[in-house]
Amino acid sequence: MIRFSLHCDKAHEFDGWFRNNDDFSNQKNSGLIRCPVCDSTNIEKTLMAPAISTSKKHEQVGMGLDPEQKRMIEEMRKLTRQVRKNAEYVGDRFAEEARRIHFKEVKQRPIYGEATGEDVSSLVEDGIPVMPLATLPEDEN
Repeated sequence: MIRFSLHCDKAHEFDGWFRNNDDFSNQKNSGLIRCPVCDSTNIEKTLMAPAISTSKKHEQVGMGLDPEQKRMIEEMRKLTRQVRKNAEYVGDRFAEEARRIHFKEVKQRPIYGEATGEDVSSLVEDGIPVMPLATLPEDEN
């Protein structure tokens, strides 16, 4: 699954999860994607900036969570741990390895690693399914 930032013709912004770029296009062309604010079906993808780690200190933002949100975050933590435990870390070779697996140049196997926003966009455009791996704080603040 991959998350796209979307916007309607009235400039309302929202996110959507899709199997790949073709899935987004098919749903859009079928009128299945609607703005949650105004119900418009005139939807486009917004440019997304990749999350980039730097050595600079980041401002911490807090948010009160209800029990359902806490449960969902814990499920994301479990999924992230499971992927890291059961998949091969390929580092910055992620895009290259994902292509090799997709085109059956190497044995299929679960992988995770890093990719630039440009690499991710290219993979999605080529119909190669990718999804971001959640990075969540491990503490219960």
